[in-house]
Amino acid sequence: MSTATRAREMAREMALVVPRTVSGLNESTGWVPTSPRGVRQFGEVFLDELVLSGFSLLGANLPSDIRPLDGCTAAAEELSALGIDGAHADPEPLLIRTIKRRRVGSLAYERMTFRHEPELPNTLLAEGFGGPATAVVHLCRHTDGPRPWLVWVHGAGQGRAEDLLLSRIDRVHRKLGFNVAMTIQPGHGSRRREWPQYPDMDPLGNVAGMIRVVSEVRAVVRWLRRQATAVVIAGISMGSPVAALVSHLEDDLDGVAVYTPILGLNSMIARHLGRWGPSRTEIRKLLGSPEVSALTSVIDPLAVVPTPPRHRRLIVGAWHDRMAMREPALALQERWGGELYWYDGSHVGHVFSRRVQRVSERFLRGVAQDAGRA
Repeated sequence: MSTATRAREMAREMALVVPRTVSGLNESTGWVPTSPRGVRQFGEVFLDELVLSGFSLLGANLPSDIRPLDGCTAAAEELSALGIDGAHADPEPLLIRTIKRRRVGSLAYERMTFRHEPELPNTLLAEGFGGPATAVVHLCRHTDGPRPWLVWVHGAGQGRAEDLLLSRIDRVHRKLGFNVAMTIQPGHGSRRREWPQYPDMDPLGNVAGMIRVVSEVRAVVRWLRRQATAVVIAGISMGSPVAALVSHLEDDLDGVAVYTPILGLNSMIARHLGRWGPSRTEIRKLLGSPEVSALTSVIDPLAVVPTPPRHRRLIVGAWHDRMAMREPALALQERWGGELYWYDGSHVGHVFSRRVQRVSERFLRGVAQDAGRA
């Protein structure tokens, strides 16, 4: 794409942010533009659309070597035959490489690393997605005896130390007395310049990347289980299917929470590529194909049921979500049962909501109390 063309596309994309915001709110229900609540909702949905535009602009130059559809066939056949339980092998025990004490603001935390190599299905190994990588976890730990643990899986573009504060993990640690482990997904935070790149436009790479994340998080869960009175797994946005899969694959978790959940990573990318019009048609067809759908079936949260009981499953959806939309939260609640809480704002805006914070803290207290009575 030439500089002039790119500049025109950038100008066009930014000029559409406000119209898309208004259109999205009008398509929804419960928006009163002239009310204080309506003004807040406009600001939050505007932020959703601005972030989506930023992702679109950053991904404007698609790679020239996009995987052909027939390059997905063998993996689709193998993965669909394996199913979720067959595609996700048990992780090797976690062996700590380094622990370094850090601080962000007034919060002290530890940056722990460990070497991890998941056992991937053969077709993904043949495509070069196997191999060891250095996994990173940010730990907030109390110094006394066993405590409840929250394992937090962040969303796309997150994973920095500052997200310990943005996600209010510091409150969970200090106010509720939980220990917290924030796992850093590949391609994010301090891992953003390291192999493997994740996510991207390669549907096989996205599936392999999520299998890797699930394996890393399971290794963390098994490592801390011995020092925990209870363990809750939680994920936000792109971290939500990881939390869902871990809650199914690990049988001794005490609670699971997902926030503004997504379902198919590849299909979500395809939907938002449509913002760029016909120039993205081929990659959208690939990501939305039956072959890629078969691939994605092994990372589908709708194909699993969490091991924690229904009253220890929390789903938080955003009524005006412009990234994941409402459908994933509705579909998960229908599949899982549990509590579905609707926040009246946007995908990004729910992070700042005190109401969502209160719901989350009530849920975590309940899990900890249940474990204390057991």
